Amino acid sequence: MKLFKYTSLLFLCLTYTSCGIYSFTGADTGNAKTFQVNFFQNNADLIEPGLDIDFTNALQDLIQNQTNLNLVNTNGDLIFEGEITEYRIAPMTATAQNTAAQNRLTISVNVRYFNTLDEEKDFEQRFSFFYDFDANAQLAGGIKDEAFEVIFERLTQDIFNTSLANW
Repeated sequence: MKLFKYTSLLFLCLTYTSCGIYSFTGADTGNAKTFQVNFFQNNADLIEPGLDIDFTNALQDLIQNQTNLNLVNTNGDLIFEGEITEYRIAPMTATAQNTAAQNRLTISVNVRYFNTLDEEKDFEQRFSFFYDFDANAQLAGGIKDEAFEVIFERLTQDIFNTSLANW
């Protein structure tokens, strides 16, 4: 019985200490201790007020929630920056009366990622996602909030997976 307790204790200690650079989400942060997310300016043709700060905050929140990195304003070990390049609403499906049955909101961002500790991991990439909604509905209030939530969740997770996931 004593041997089992000591073996179990040793196993637990080795498990938690040997994998110190990994999080429970599969993130590989290496030796990084800090990250920064620079303001994502909205350079899209159609400007939605507040979209830039909402997206920037969403990316910061996701990284804070899925890693043990500390958010800093300058000199981060990992740096995320870029711009919103597309905010577009377009009709998607038609009805028998040749009117739109659904509209699609598409948001695209261009991301530059810098790993100051391992420059081979740096990249620049475009990420895009969409949300379909009823054509008779206005993109306002609860519908807009849900659209942003769905799109931001996908965009930020894709950015996270590309930059930090060790799959």
